[in-house]
Amino acid sequence: MSVLRLAPLAGLVTILVAGPASAQIESPVKWTFTARKVNAATYEVHMTATVDGGWRLYAQQAGEGPTPTRFTLKTSPQVALKGSVMEVGRPIVAQDTAFNTRLKYYQNQVDFVQKVTVKGKAPAALKGSVEFMVADDHQALPPKALDFKVALK
Repeated sequence: MSVLRLAPLAGLVTILVAGPASAQIESPVKWTFTARKVNAATYEVHMTATVDGGWRLYAQQAGEGPTPTRFTLKTSPQVALKGSVMEVGRPIVAQDTAFNTRLKYYQNQVDFVQKVTVKGKAPAALKGSVEFMVADDHQALPPKALDFKVALK
């Protein structure tokens, strides 16, 4: 009789344990954040997206529809931005099946580069976040945001 009372409880435990594993959100983009010293006071900060096969990462100026890739960079008295974020990669401008319009996007990999100048000798870092959206031929995933910090040394 006690076994019968535990049977529904065992099913609930199975659902609770298995539920989160099957509800994982896909993450078809991997980000890396690095800095390259150009001269004594100037750095290039590289924010590189590696995109899984079949997926598209929308450009900063993607067009109407998806959330474009956006960087929010936090300046400080020690770190100043030089210009805007540049896209280094092979952009594709084509009809997008997820949004049924012509859009600009990247596949495989794209490097977003921001030049910064550093004042003084103290250790410095560039902090920021990136908001981005991806799609494949069958679905568009909701926008994601990711915080980052890059040491400038």
